[in-house]
Amino acid sequence: MTHTLDDRTELLRELLERQFTEHTDQLTELTLQSRQREHGGHDPDTLRRLVEVAQRGIADTAQALRRMSEGTYGICEGCGQDIPTARLEARPSARYCVPCQQRS
Repeated sequence: MTHTLDDRTELLRELLERQFTEHTDQLTELTLQSRQREHGGHDPDTLRRLVEVAQRGIADTAQALRRMSEGTYGICEGCGQDIPTARLEARPSARYCVPCQQRS
């Protein structure tokens, strides 16, 4: 089955929205665990790092969704070229093509 660019963009938007929800749910759960006496079984440093990862995931997906609405999604912020669809499918919030990512 061949997908048009619009179809792929819509699939990527749905994936980003799902990831945003997952990161938000994870942050909510971690916040609740941080308020428990035993920190949900995590030591405080691990819990803090998990919270930071969830927050970064929320920010990255929100930025990708914003780029979609602005029409700049899928364009490398380093070189201005299109980011290959395969990279976006693997990492929907990607801001750079692989060569530019490796340089940064």
